[in-house]
Amino acid sequence: MTRREVTSLGLAAALNADTTPEPRLDPVVYARLRHDQAPLRYRFNSTTPSAARAWQRKLRTKVEELVGGFPTSKPSLNARLLETKDFPTYTREKLTFTSREGMEVLAYLLKPKVTAGKQPVMVCVPGHGRGVDDIVGIDEKGLDRTNKAGYQADFALQFVEQGIAALAIEPLAFGHRRDPINAAKGPNNNSCQPAAGAALLFGETMIGWRAYDVMRAIDYIETRKDLDAKRVGCVGISGGGTCTLFATALDTRIQAAMVSGYLCTFRDCILSLAHCMDNYVPGILNWAEMSDVAGLIAPRPLFVETGEQDRIFPLPGFKEAYTATSKIYEVFGASSSLGMEVHPGAHVFHGVKGVPFIASRLKG
Repeated sequence: MTRREVTSLGLAAALNADTTPEPRLDPVVYARLRHDQAPLRYRFNSTTPSAARAWQRKLRTKVEELVGGFPTSKPSLNARLLETKDFPTYTREKLTFTSREGMEVLAYLLKPKVTAGKQPVMVCVPGHGRGVDDIVGIDEKGLDRTNKAGYQADFALQFVEQGIAALAIEPLAFGHRRDPINAAKGPNNNSCQPAAGAALLFGETMIGWRAYDVMRAIDYIETRKDLDAKRVGCVGISGGGTCTLFATALDTRIQAAMVSGYLCTFRDCILSLAHCMDNYVPGILNWAEMSDVAGLIAPRPLFVETGEQDRIFPLPGFKEAYTATSKIYEVFGASSSLGMEVHPGAHVFHGVKGVPFIASRLKG
């Protein structure tokens, strides 16, 4: 047999071989084994409201540390109004404000016309995609649209239709806040790399950077006489859901939250599946699972939703995380403040039950 024939037979055998690795060669199997052995030192196990509040104080301090902490001093907001547009049922302001030294946030404030006096307001955070334009009714060409297109379904407008003002902010590394190289690749490309990697080099995280933008958005709300800073909510899908969950867990000024397409176990989503680097908090599994972070929101209203066909935040992980979170709400005697919906779709904003649930709590 010639060398060429031997080589051909070897290649054919390789192509026909089972490509499933042995368990000890599979990195996901190893990662899940490590999860089974993870310390999770601050898992919730309280049985009384006072013990649960003490647990929250301890875990909240740890989570703030793990996401990289926040600036000890705040620069002036230096808010600038860029544009105002009038629509039949609401007005839309385009503005910027300073978050950190050297960092500005672009935002849209949508105010319904039917509400007099100080208005409750939702801070709205989009997920991966075109960014904030895609939740306030602006299409790929910068034109106003009337249909709620895309997987995010203009959810800021959905709250405006409920009589709630919406402060929709552009997350760092999305849409209007990208570096030129990534922006040139198209409207759906993001700058999570290199930005999330840069945050890690400083011992910080993209989750921390974005959550702080939400906190500064609330600082801005507090300067507005037409907005009610005591009735502030936060909502987001996917990466925006990540930001919403952590920001609400860490900032108790947020009175209600809706998390779409994110709540799961860390084990079943970002530990086991390929996700953007902006999802990761180094060391968090030494202390807590995602349901514990969600438990920091209790007893404030929280609504979570997911799709039956969501492949990146799988349904079994959602159900496990929701069950664990519900036990925390039970200890606080606040089960009615936790809501959920599993819709038949994929990784999309649904809002059928969640938007009215949160709107009713903020309108009081």
